[in-house]
Amino acid sequence: MKKITNYKNMHILVIGLGKSGLNAAKLLNKLGARVTVNDLKKPKDAKIVADLESTGIKVVTGSHPLSLLQGTELIVKNPGIPYSNVLVSAAVKQKIQIITEPELAYEILEAQMIGITGTNGKTTTTTMISLMLNQGREKGHAYVAGNIGVPATLVAQKATSDDVMVSELSSFQLLGITKLHPHIAVLTNIYEAHTDYHGSRENYVKAKMRITMNQDENDFFVVNWDSKEWQNLSKQSRAKVVPFSRQDKIETGAYEKDGFLYFRGEKIMAAAEIRVPGAHNVENALAALTAAKLMGQSTESIVEVLKTFSGVRHRTQYVTTLNKRKFYNDSKATNMEATEKALSGFKAPIVLLAGGLDRGFTFERLIPYFKNVRSLIVFGETADLMAKAGQKAGVSEIKHTENVVTAVPLAYEMSHEGDIILLSPACASWDQYPTFEVRGDMYINAIEQLAKKVEARK
Repeated sequence: MKKITNYKNMHILVIGLGKSGLNAAKLLNKLGARVTVNDLKKPKDAKIVADLESTGIKVVTGSHPLSLLQGTELIVKNPGIPYSNVLVSAAVKQKIQIITEPELAYEILEAQMIGITGTNGKTTTTTMISLMLNQGREKGHAYVAGNIGVPATLVAQKATSDDVMVSELSSFQLLGITKLHPHIAVLTNIYEAHTDYHGSRENYVKAKMRITMNQDENDFFVVNWDSKEWQNLSKQSRAKVVPFSRQDKIETGAYEKDGFLYFRGEKIMAAAEIRVPGAHNVENALAALTAAKLMGQSTESIVEVLKTFSGVRHRTQYVTTLNKRKFYNDSKATNMEATEKALSGFKAPIVLLAGGLDRGFTFERLIPYFKNVRSLIVFGETADLMAKAGQKAGVSEIKHTENVVTAVPLAYEMSHEGDIILLSPACASWDQYPTFEVRGDMYINAIEQLAKKVEARK
């Protein structure tokens, strides 16, 4: 951890008492800042507040009083809190600088940094890179951090110059950076997402591209080359652009050709040997192996990881097989692009569980991907819209249900031997669940309960 003094005696307001806010507040206090933490909700665990206050941190919960801005010199904002928030918007008007927790982490970081962003595939790619860099590693460690669920400030305090911080960065987090400078930045893809937060797709894309804004000619920008838009976006970077592609042979980067993965002409492995299913995971593998190769990792280590990595929880995660029906949990599919990729990854007939938060979209674009969907079970605010798309696609059996828990036994009843039962909602979870993780966990628990009942019948 770098010893910095620029926050000493500075009045700093941390907005949001989640994991990132909690760790940012503790770090700033350690760095000598005068810290106040504010959250609209009162925490369920009073011990959290007591622990913070015992170290001299002021805690204000239950409202966002504008008086907190008096004397505030800097704000560290929870990424999920929109800039339309009453306290945040007032701070913007008063020209108080606002950063997010990864920016603070970068300032004290001694390790090299790899940053990964994109609409889909961030977590899987981040995890793959860290596993590849740790495979056979003799000195140091590759730590995952950021939007993957591990506060970057926590990692940055223990990472040394022998280590690497592999950080998943969301568009929300990237809006709050000024100095953050990854040695390798990875852009997995950019689709339509989070326009309710950013106001427009253009703003969303601009936020994503901030990942490379501080890079220079000594750095690398790894970019998905399978879209003209993404190719053009790469021109904004001053770093060395290293492309990856499933569609074209790109000699300067990674690509798939005749069923094999290559990096700069070197054959790495057969795409079919990647343990996690789906074309999207081939893309993730290409992005990850590019970053690993640029860091000097061996082909053997990369292949070992891709052959054994079974996937990240909630991302086309294999759950179990029950009477020759395979259950998969893709609760992280909070947009249509992710569900398209999940559906494309299976050749067997699919019983699809889908639906969730209504963001004003219809689902006609999913119709071409419904060709293997035997049955469709819909729930949540978008249930009717999803069912309508299924009808247009000619799905033979469509049923409404309350939620993912009630969908599981229904899916089992509707399925045949050899079918894939897939939760891939194409929607955010917030109409029924606080996070996609909770939704996925509820789905897995329901499968476990079903398995007990099926076993008891034997």
